[in-house]
Amino acid sequence: MGIEYDAEIGAREARHNAKEPLIQGQENKSSSEGKNDSKGSILVVFLSTMIAVMGSYEFGSCVGFTAPTQTSIVKDLNLSVAEFSLFGSILSIGAVLGATTSGRIADQIGRKGALAMSTVTCIGGWITIYFSQEAVSLDIGRFLTGYGIGVSSYVVPIYIAEIAPKNLRGGLGTLNQLMIVIGAATACFVGTVVTWRQLALTGIIPCIILLVGLVYIPESPRWLAKAGQMKRFENALRMLRGKDADISAEASEIQDYIETVQHLPKARMLDLFQQRYLRSVTIGVGLMLLQQLGGANGIGFYASEMFVAAGFPSGKFGIIMYASIQIPITAIGAVLMDRSGRKPLLLVSAAGTCLGCFMAGSAFFAKNLGFLEKEAPYLVLGGALMYIGSFSIGVGAIPWVMMSEIFPINVKGAAGGLVNLVHWFCAWAVSYTFNFLFNYSAAGTFYFYAAIGALNVLFVAKLVPETKGKTLEEIQASINQIK
Repeated sequence: MGIEYDAEIGAREARHNAKEPLIQGQENKSSSEGKNDSKGSILVVFLSTMIAVMGSYEFGSCVGFTAPTQTSIVKDLNLSVAEFSLFGSILSIGAVLGATTSGRIADQIGRKGALAMSTVTCIGGWITIYFSQEAVSLDIGRFLTGYGIGVSSYVVPIYIAEIAPKNLRGGLGTLNQLMIVIGAATACFVGTVVTWRQLALTGIIPCIILLVGLVYIPESPRWLAKAGQMKRFENALRMLRGKDADISAEASEIQDYIETVQHLPKARMLDLFQQRYLRSVTIGVGLMLLQQLGGANGIGFYASEMFVAAGFPSGKFGIIMYASIQIPITAIGAVLMDRSGRKPLLLVSAAGTCLGCFMAGSAFFAKNLGFLEKEAPYLVLGGALMYIGSFSIGVGAIPWVMMSEIFPINVKGAAGGLVNLVHWFCAWAVSYTFNFLFNYSAAGTFYFYAAIGALNVLFVAKLVPETKGKTLEEIQASINQIK
């Protein structure tokens, strides 16, 4: 074992030394050239990230599409509650399939290829929705957009993480969640002033921007190295770091990392249930389960009808308020995540979702009894705003961040697949059942979501470790110490 390890280290050192002649003359460059080149390379990384997160914006557009359009779609196509619930929720079914195939697609055709494929699928979906005259074609279009965002929900953060320098990775990574929220909020805003068919066409705009942008941005250097395309790997890394930058150290590190990963045994999903991974899996699956069962997709997908049922003459005012709060709160959460820590923010966020749902449920309960009939709409709106504000600041984003932190490297692929599967299945269950539950008992529906929020508080307090400022090894140690 020791001889093999020494031989491997020697081979890596030899390979690293062999790369040095490829990067000659770097030490002769002036400091001013280095600074200018650094600025140029940061610009390339930033522009590449902004192109990639058009996929996140598209994600948000799909999620936000149903909130302002439920009444008009039901009326125009004469849909039943069950038919519209299927239309709204089938997005998540498509996303389940997209998420489970995204890893293999991204590994086979590259990050850019996977983004292009998901984008073309979304365009096909939006066009199908635009021309729909009955429920079946509407569902097919929604399924296609779901598949597209299921793929991009995996590929976009992976691409950003693989092109960004380590000092910018965290900040650029937060743009993924922020653009999802901006896409959803924009769809809600625009949907209040245009028809649902026109809103479907606006969903194609970020797709076109992404497709055109993919022509100009580099492929992930890490994927190119893994695929053995060493010339393209070096060119992509130079483009991202600057033509005069010394990339030899980073190139060697990337190749060493890929070699190490390739020597690790490939984990299967069943391997995750071994004792050594059980706590990490419990935390990861638990966070995602409670995130989705708390009602986010149901409340967001069908916000228009919820506000009408509360007593507003139309859902437009409530939708605009609901959408407006998400963007600034998500931005604040991104800033606080590395300052206050993950766990405190999750606790405050989960408590806020509980209180928001309890307020909305109590308003519906009082309204049904004939009390507070004038105040009920505003209490429901206040509860909904408290819910989405609290969700956006922590519960919505932090579980995804922690997924990249709590799993050992050799099981991250399998663990990511399991977590994605749980996320999208629960998203489908909530978005499909919301209308039925709400029509049966609006108060009971929100009280149920409030109970999930309370359970989330207990789960985070008892099981979730703080990962702020810790190495991956320290995180693993803290997880294993939880009793």
